[in-house]
Amino acid sequence: MIRLYRNEDLPRIMEIGNKAWENIYKMFRQCYGDELFKIRVPDENIDKGLQLENYCLSFPDCVLVCEEDGKVYGFITFKIDMDKKIGEIGNNAIDPECSIKGLGQQMYKAVFEQFIVKGMTFAKVSTGLDYAHEPARKAYERAGFNIKHEEVTYYKKLL
Repeated sequence: MIRLYRNEDLPRIMEIGNKAWENIYKMFRQCYGDELFKIRVPDENIDKGLQLENYCLSFPDCVLVCEEDGKVYGFITFKIDMDKKIGEIGNNAIDPECSIKGLGQQMYKAVFEQFIVKGMTFAKVSTGLDYAHEPARKAYERAGFNIKHEEVTYYKKLL
């Protein structure tokens, strides 16, 4: 079941986020090296959870959760751009230890329904092109995302 976020969901959402981003943060550390990684991610064990906490507290109406048998297994955050009529999916994850199939697709379907109700013309999501984001890319393609713009980010150490 996909439902609106409730304040009591926050600790579980933070826990799922921290677990779900472990592989992404490992890849970031390999890619960036320790110095830049520490600047970008001050504490990889809690950083994603803190980002999610900030978002949930700031925009509680833009968070959905996936709950099965009274337990939260996933979450999805989103933004609505009323001027451009684009709904954007933000951070989203299913607990990596969850074995229930299809929950991510249920969340995407629910957020698409939110976008349609709010009058959006397009849905948008951004993700990395690296190996750690491959599962996300596949999930987004399964959800019907089919207009793609690829981008690369460069860093240069100055001193």
